[in-house]
Amino acid sequence: MDEADLAALVHQPESDGLERKEAFNDRVREAICALANDLPNNRRPGIIVIGQRDDGTCAGLAITDRLLQQVANVRVEGTISPPPAIDVKQLAVDSCDLAVVVVHPSTSPPVSYRGRIYVRVGPTNRIATREEELRLAEKRRWTTLPYDVHPVESAAVDDLDLELFTSSYLPSAVAPDILAQNERSKEERLTALRLLSPNGRPSIVGILALGKDPRRFVPGAYIQFLRIDGLDLTDPISDQKEIDGPLPQMLRRIDDLIDANNRTSMSIVGSPTHTPAPEYPPDALRQLVRNAVMHRSYEGTAAPVRMTWFLDRIEIQNPGGPYGQITVENFGTPGLVDYRNPHVADALKTFGFVERFGVGIPIAKKALQQNANPPLEIEPNPSHVLVRVRRRVN
Repeated sequence: MDEADLAALVHQPESDGLERKEAFNDRVREAICALANDLPNNRRPGIIVIGQRDDGTCAGLAITDRLLQQVANVRVEGTISPPPAIDVKQLAVDSCDLAVVVVHPSTSPPVSYRGRIYVRVGPTNRIATREEELRLAEKRRWTTLPYDVHPVESAAVDDLDLELFTSSYLPSAVAPDILAQNERSKEERLTALRLLSPNGRPSIVGILALGKDPRRFVPGAYIQFLRIDGLDLTDPISDQKEIDGPLPQMLRRIDDLIDANNRTSMSIVGSPTHTPAPEYPPDALRQLVRNAVMHRSYEGTAAPVRMTWFLDRIEIQNPGGPYGQITVENFGTPGLVDYRNPHVADALKTFGFVERFGVGIPIAKKALQQNANPPLEIEPNPSHVLVRVRRRVN
């Protein structure tokens, strides 16, 4: 939509595709969620106008760069699942400054905000009923779905760890008041969370997050760990492991390996007294491994994420190069993020391994600097991404 189209829309009455808000708040997030679900099946973007009252008059809101950035950050803050596709524009209409949010319909509804699925019915937003959740799941557009929610036709519900789903995933993904209603079956919950496809087959993300044996269906779903007693791959291997299982098990096991292999030495950096410092900041390594698991390609490859621990460095490599708006040139730019696997990212956040999106590499860089390690080295390629962490030198 160009500015002329948007200017014409802001004069129209509120509808199932147009919402007005006087200021940016949680109600805007609810509206983004509802418009992304597109329950009326309009199949066109919904519009939220920030800075107007319900009657269309100007609210006098100051549209600053900070406000526009706050609105844009809704996509990466992790409160709306899966991350919504939105455009944020500043617009001046009849001497009134406005922020306009263009919300694109989700290809894999239902979309939820803080564990609640919102829909728009006429000019109002509300929590979806059980029947509306089923309608949303059934209208997923399979031809344009990300690979991580494609159905695994050879898998069945019995291939999922339903105890892990009930005890860990579900309470984190669904708001307590919605769970307390107890109207939906376990299969309906799995479908609403995109872990089960509407045809009853587990999705790729369902297998990765909850699978009893993920590698049976996704051969590359593991982390290969190598400890090299030297500086080159041809030097002797002192330890090697294949870390697999559902996402929480796999990531906890690699966290344990990081702690077991990370030596601590004495340092006087930043202090007049000796203080212990690890060769590598654990948080940096964890962020980089989780980033690799989140953004790797699971389609058309049996290659794992590889973590190779040399005497002087650690290299982490994942199959799949930059994706979407991320290129070789802008890779690692703070705040710039795109999702090859948006539902894997959401699963990692649900399990508590990710707080928000797009900050893994900046956190790792900061941790390396604070620990006096050399700067992070990143080598994005069309077929893979390699990050290199140099050992701290006392």
